[in-house]
Amino acid sequence: MKLHKIIGACLLSGLCATGAFSREVISFNDGWLFKKGPFATDVMKAAAQWESKWTEVTIPHTWNAQDMQVKTNSFYEGAAYYRKTYVIPETMKGKRLFLRFEGVGTCTEVYVNGYLVGTHKGGYSAFVCEIGEQVKYGESNEIVVKADNTARPDVIPVNHSLFGVYGGIYRPVSLVVTEPCHIAVEDYASPGVYITQKNVSKSAAEVNVKVKLDNASLQPETLELENAIYDAEGKLVKKHVRSLELTPQGMQSYTASFQLKRPHLWQGRKDPYLYKVVSRLKQEGRVIDEVVQPLGIRKYEIVAGKGFFLNGEKYPMYGVTRHQDWWGKGSALTNQEHDADLAMIMDIGATTIRLAHYQQAEYMYAKCDSLGLIVWAEIPFVNRVTGQEWDNAHQQMRELVRQNFNHPSIYIWGIHNEVYHPHGYTAALTRSLHDVCKTDDPDRYTAAVNGYGHAEHPVNQNADVQGMNRYFGWYERKIQDIKPWVEGLEKNYPWQKLMLTEYGADANLEHQTEYLGDALNWGKPFYPETFQTKVHEYQWSVIAEHPYIIASYLWNMFDFAVPMWERGGVPARNLKGMVTFDRKIKKDSYYWYKANWSKEPVLYLTQRRNVDRERKETSVTVYSNIGTPVVYLNGKPLEGIRKGYTEVHYVFDKVTLVQGKNILKAVVSYQGKEYVDEIEWNYTGEKNRGTVVHENKKEHAGW
Repeated sequence: MKLHKIIGACLLSGLCATGAFSREVISFNDGWLFKKGPFATDVMKAAAQWESKWTEVTIPHTWNAQDMQVKTNSFYEGAAYYRKTYVIPETMKGKRLFLRFEGVGTCTEVYVNGYLVGTHKGGYSAFVCEIGEQVKYGESNEIVVKADNTARPDVIPVNHSLFGVYGGIYRPVSLVVTEPCHIAVEDYASPGVYITQKNVSKSAAEVNVKVKLDNASLQPETLELENAIYDAEGKLVKKHVRSLELTPQGMQSYTASFQLKRPHLWQGRKDPYLYKVVSRLKQEGRVIDEVVQPLGIRKYEIVAGKGFFLNGEKYPMYGVTRHQDWWGKGSALTNQEHDADLAMIMDIGATTIRLAHYQQAEYMYAKCDSLGLIVWAEIPFVNRVTGQEWDNAHQQMRELVRQNFNHPSIYIWGIHNEVYHPHGYTAALTRSLHDVCKTDDPDRYTAAVNGYGHAEHPVNQNADVQGMNRYFGWYERKIQDIKPWVEGLEKNYPWQKLMLTEYGADANLEHQTEYLGDALNWGKPFYPETFQTKVHEYQWSVIAEHPYIIASYLWNMFDFAVPMWERGGVPARNLKGMVTFDRKIKKDSYYWYKANWSKEPVLYLTQRRNVDRERKETSVTVYSNIGTPVVYLNGKPLEGIRKGYTEVHYVFDKVTLVQGKNILKAVVSYQGKEYVDEIEWNYTGEKNRGTVVHENKKEHAGW
């Protein structure tokens, strides 16, 4: 196998899984038994009594895949147990053994042969437990994991209000085997390698590689540390080698510095070029450990009032947000689901993604590296403050930063989202988390997000970037109020680095109407898709005209579970997605953004689900980024086309429908190819449905 193929195989995990080196990373996902159970102070004693009540499961697994998604405030929140037996071969004697969990919801205890080997608080970050002293070699070993997703005031998130914390071992588990001397595994479950870069330009770049080493041999060892940079084809670019004497007195850090000439820059979606850094630890000429990490050489810069710059060039920040859960699967996803989500995010034309509101799968960050998506990564400090989460928030912040330090796609660390009272405590905690980020990673930005629209709010201005969530027309005021809001901030706070971190409206595809005002009462049960479309059409046009908004992130890419809510006629569901929870239907708003953002041809007639028309005289809207469309109604061309809010927005007013079936057909000839979109509407008279619907919609549209 060629070196660049070995590197590519190892890159996503950050750990070398090839048998050619002493480190082994063994999948630990199969052969588990599962049992929900009451809280037990003596876990092993309780587990021994349940011999007949276990079911076979494969990791990833969650016990909330159904109950957290179908009924409001009716899901299992509590303890559950996983068991597995595994034979540790005699050949592993003298090695160090670690169980690495990428994500368990939420608080975890891990036992090996009855001994507690580790605990962890937090449902979204990785953690490791060393197990070598507790295992029996050449024999079967019993591993028991207790997971508990009960909301606690000392573990963020402190409730299930904004989203549900699914219980279970819902991300992969690995058995990591190393020599006594190795690249650190226990540094907050990070790769143990930290890559920084300075003075990046097209002509040169400085790259520093810090490697943390650990020695459990109880005596100093003479070793050699090699750090090498390879290009995308596997060709060696530069190498640094040093000899060292590694003592057993805690982790030791060693740094290698590189000067690169004419580097191939990581240029977002246009050219997401990746080098690879290979860190090798050698003893007497033999490689005893190896870790591979991505290197994307790039420079991020945010300029207040002007925008985001990538490698000195202004870069469009077309942003979406993503919750990880899927209908019927919860958070227990495979790479197949992650790939499906990313494919739609790429298809819509997004250039940046806010992975909200928690650390997401390692695979997601790695794929964003290779796709060129610029990433906002954050911790689950959301919604409410208790005064007891200080320590855990710091722990999860440090885990997020260290575990994902080397992903070139990440440009910013998110500290909190809509956390307020008490203001003094929240502001102090925000400043302290900002300091954690800057201490570990001074080169990236930090951000905190507020749901209020004024810069002088007491918890604001405690991070590099101020994010604001605004839902004009949905939770507050009218759709059009976004424009005076941003222009007021531009005038009064020109120095502020502002991002619009959430905006949008819910859309239930079963709810359709032509009767729309400029605001909708979200507390009522009627959530028409057509209103969501109207919100996004206008508000994106305002965002696009105001570079003061450094980046915007529409909420949300996909519908997701909110187990404490019942809104819009669907229990336990947030319906603000551009795509349905099962990922099967793309709403009209999806195509609005695709037409505005994507370079792929788009021709799309809106309101295809609003089939039963309420008005004889109506309007027809088309999104086209390939030129002016010709639209036919029942075979006759429509006249009076006008431009809407952006260059891709076309509207026909005063279109008169016929009784019964109406066929609309849009046509554009582009680069020698004819593009066609066609939908069908039905009109049976305004008295048949329109009067009743009109009165109902007037109430729910906030008129």
